[in-house]
Amino acid sequence: MRDRLIYQYPNLTSGILLKRYKRFLADIELETGETITAHCANPGKMLGLAEPGYQVMVSRSDNPKRKLAYSLELVRVEDNEPTWVGVNTSLPNKIVKLALEAKAIPELSDYPEIKPEVVYGRDRKSRVDFLLSGNPDKPPIYLEVKNVTWADGKIARFPDTVTTRGQKHLQELVDTIADLGARSVNLFFINRSDCDTFGPGDAADPKYGKLLRETMAQGLEILPCRFEIGPDGIRYLGLAKLSL
Repeated sequence: MRDRLIYQYPNLTSGILLKRYKRFLADIELETGETITAHCANPGKMLGLAEPGYQVMVSRSDNPKRKLAYSLELVRVEDNEPTWVGVNTSLPNKIVKLALEAKAIPELSDYPEIKPEVVYGRDRKSRVDFLLSGNPDKPPIYLEVKNVTWADGKIARFPDTVTTRGQKHLQELVDTIADLGARSVNLFFINRSDCDTFGPGDAADPKYGKLLRETMAQGLEILPCRFEIGPDGIRYLGLAKLSL
């Protein structure tokens, strides 16, 4: 899959990050010299990714209803080696869907039916990212996707801040195993290619790390999926090693 793009970016423009603020805004000086404010579709801390002076790539929308025409897509870092990191959190689910349809992830390739945003959970108030079904010989899979950008050396970690929502998802996934006899999978979308290992972000959210280990012991499956990110697009690299 390294030579095959799962997702191709629209035409991107290079720039330099001036500052990120109010979580969803970023001031950027484009290569043309123009300074713009871009939408930053990332509610996380973006640890190690929001330093002024970093090279970035932005996309531009022609939608007249948008308040901001530009969106921050990529940040270039040199933590381990020069690496592009995807920071637009609206993309991982879209890319996972494309990968599922292309049967690019072998561990999830035996299911002909892929349904996004399916209601589940004991209170029926949550939605799982994907329900994979249609194989009479295998139980359905409830699949949750988490975006990972924090690098601790060569280890990609999630989360980079306290996530009560993520903690709730872990419990709902493991409840689904007990209630429905289904498989539950947490797919960690490693949005950078310079990390070959995945581990929980205990320093940021120790409760999440504890819950992750506990739910894995109860049958929750973990797929730490590595992706290569670049201005041309995104490629799937396979699974990272687990460090628990």
